[in-house]
Amino acid sequence: MELGLYTFADVGTDPVTGVKVGPAERLRNLVEEIELADQLGLDFFGLGEHHRPDYAVSSPAVALAAAATRTKNIRLSSAVSVLSSDDPIRVFQQFATLDNLSEGRAEIMAGRGSFIESFPLFGYALEDYDTLFAEKLEMLIKLNDGEIFSWPGGQHTPKVDNRGVYPRPLQEKLPLWIAVGGTPQSVGRAAMLGLPLALAIIGGEPHRFAPLFKLYREAAAKFGRDPATLKTSINVHGFVAETTQEAIDTAFPAHTDVMNRIGRERGWGPTGKDQFAASAAPRGANFAGSPAEVTDKILANHEIFGFDRFVIQMAIGVMDHAKLMKAIELFGTKVAPEVKKAVAAKKTAAAEA
Repeated sequence: MELGLYTFADVGTDPVTGVKVGPAERLRNLVEEIELADQLGLDFFGLGEHHRPDYAVSSPAVALAAAATRTKNIRLSSAVSVLSSDDPIRVFQQFATLDNLSEGRAEIMAGRGSFIESFPLFGYALEDYDTLFAEKLEMLIKLNDGEIFSWPGGQHTPKVDNRGVYPRPLQEKLPLWIAVGGTPQSVGRAAMLGLPLALAIIGGEPHRFAPLFKLYREAAAKFGRDPATLKTSINVHGFVAETTQEAIDTAFPAHTDVMNRIGRERGWGPTGKDQFAASAAPRGANFAGSPAEVTDKILANHEIFGFDRFVIQMAIGVMDHAKLMKAIELFGTKVAPEVKKAVAAKKTAAAEA
């Protein structure tokens, strides 16, 4: 079982203090967060790609490279790379470079993205949302397969005839995950391609998403793949503090500021502290609480999903850096060891049964 963190590196105004945080400060803080996560023995840190004024990371590989030389063991990944509006060759080269800088710790988590700004920015039509991703994902997989690359060209990509693509990663291949938000077609695509699946659960009751993992494993078997070899992850929102009330009080203002801002763009109704607290209950999607409560909730969801990796987004919105660093410390020292211990004990008991 792997445990880790991901963030979009929010910038803007802290809703509690009124202090403004710009990209330079946020990126410096971000590297400190990744360095701390590595020192604590966490397994994974992911950065989301966005092209909006409220986020500091438009190029995950560049920001991760800054952390690569200050960390030793933690795996460094996009979460996600918006492949639909990018050039697969450049994405591969950037993460292969990161892989060499980090001595073999780079990953790519590819997805279609939850925002649309990158499409007009890079000259793509939104109505090609689906076909762009499918074609470019196929191209990225082929790039990962070998040094000399040929591509017939397609609706959205040019022909490439027998060209070398460099640098090659230090790993034999870059680990490539598919991130989905609950669409069965996306789950089926990951199964067909034999790629690990990362499922984002940011609302509702997590157990309702369990059929997607069942679909993934059943579809993989139908395509002749061994489901036991395909890794899965759930990516969630949450926050860890000494007590549940402290976790809710600390995370709520920034989290709700973000969700209500996005909600106004998308026509959602506003949310308040009661809803936030309710989502942090045992059956809710928000993993905010004390170390013991977050540990129990991760283990309960592991029983439901059987995932290989659990990734939590705690830095949602602009919040105090020191409080976030404390939350990472608690996650790394209190939650992760207990989760790993319990999962290992369960596996040992199952093997001896």
